[in-house]
Amino acid sequence: MTKSILLVGVGGQGTILASKILTTGLMEAGYDVKMSEIHGMSQRGGSVSSQVRYGEKVMSPVIEKGKADIIVSFEKMEALRALDYLKEDGTLVVNNEEIPSMSVITGEETYGDDILEEIEKHVKAKVVNATALAEELGNVKAANIILLGTIIKAMGLEHIDWDGILEANIKPQFVELNKKALKVGMDALA
Repeated sequence: MTKSILLVGVGGQGTILASKILTTGLMEAGYDVKMSEIHGMSQRGGSVSSQVRYGEKVMSPVIEKGKADIIVSFEKMEALRALDYLKEDGTLVVNNEEIPSMSVITGEETYGDDILEEIEKHVKAKVVNATALAEELGNVKAANIILLGTIIKAMGLEHIDWDGILEANIKPQFVELNKKALKVGMDALA
């Protein structure tokens, strides 16, 4: 059975790094894994998404609408934009953070005050204040690893050696911080 994970966010939030660490862990655990990335205007704070599919044999890296087992959104508006991809009994994790997109900054769109309420009309979301939790750990950039921890917990992937994977893929001075962040993320869904 192939599982599909969609990570969405805004450029600069570490969405791609989180998906690469996730992919590495899944491959080391023996899964067939396919990953695709859409960077959009990531250099300018545009939308970024990464699709990770894993299982015994994965034919395509692309997640069709209505087929994602879990969507983890690094930013609230991106969660709303990605809702069509979530399957009926899927899990939605939303970082309670607002980052105005280029279309909001330029005045083409407005950022509504009721994004979470709008999401809740469609699906029960698990809201995590990953950015605030990362600040408590001492580095706001660890929010992506906290959100990775929510994926690991939601998908039952705790058996994988994530500490070893972090040690192999993160700069040494940030390894301990990221190990703590991963645990905080897993605990956020407990």
